[in-house]
Amino acid sequence: VQLQASGGGLVQAGGSLRLSCAAFGTIFSIMGWYRQAPGKQRELVAIITRGGSTTYADSVKGRFTISSDNAKNTVYLQMNSLKPEETAVYYCNYRSPYGLESWGQGTLVTVSS
Repeated sequence: VQLQASGGGLVQAGGSLRLSCAAFGTIFSIMGWYRQAPGKQRELVAIITRGGSTTYADSVKGRFTISSDNAKNTVYLQMNSLKPEETAVYYCNYRSPYGLESWGQGTLVTVSS
């Protein structure tokens, strides 16, 4: 499966960004976003199942929204009220119904104070 992510960039604190990730090759079972800040471990941000169930990190609840377009095999992450400490490389994660897992190349989100 090939993942194509987009939407990272530079934003001021309190601003918004929207990430998208499209999967090509097969349908997804679960897709979502993880992030890794410098010197820190990769952590879950939000994931969504094909059925629409979502899971969020506590730190982003109420500010981030994950959604999907199953026909396009694409997920979106709307990030609002961004904080400088959320500067990180955001990675798209894909899991197929058959146990295959794949990671996107990562997109940098920089939140300036």
